[in-house]
Amino acid sequence: MTERAIADFWFDPACPYTWTTSRWLLEVAKVRPVEPRWHVMSLSVLNEGRDDDPEGDPEGYLWVPVRICAAVADRYGQETLGRFYTALWTVGRDAGHDWLGDLHTALTRAGLPTELADVGQTTEYDDAVRASHAEAIALVGEHVGTPIIAATGPDGRRVAFFGPVISRIPVGEEAGRLWDGVLLVAGVSGFHELKGPPHAPPQLDVPA
Repeated sequence: MTERAIADFWFDPACPYTWTTSRWLLEVAKVRPVEPRWHVMSLSVLNEGRDDDPEGDPEGYLWVPVRICAAVADRYGQETLGRFYTALWTVGRDAGHDWLGDLHTALTRAGLPTELADVGQTTEYDDAVRASHAEAIALVGEHVGTPIIAATGPDGRRVAFFGPVISRIPVGEEAGRLWDGVLLVAGVSGFHELKGPPHAPPQLDVPA
């Protein structure tokens, strides 16, 4: 039996393109020996000290879901974090929204106590958010965003990269081929960046 390689996935739970990439990674796990492992990072932390506000979040709302995610990871582990992340966006889609769903409903759907939502309004888990974020950024640098993936390349070395940023969720062997290609490119010494056409709106629905 082929051993499944760990794919560490750092995400800000509020980013729709990151959600799309995360669903692609789950599709990859169906056709390649890959096991996703979930971690938080934060666009709020990434953009601290900037003169502009690329996320348009002057009230700091983006801190709320990532704090709750950090609390889930700390108290219940990364697998439960992955389940809660799925619930956040599934609740939102069920309600017809492109944004995160109701936090209490998502916690309930993930089998978690709704009291965890209160963490989002405190700084209790800010240090944990910053530490996990720093772990991801140390792999690739501060010139990137969310998500960041670290995985084992074809030659057995661990490689890390930002993205891929995709607006549609590939499935089946198409998902696997994209995974193979991303690992191959990211594993080339001296590789820095590859871009496609301008972003299209993300198609957030998970393929049947």
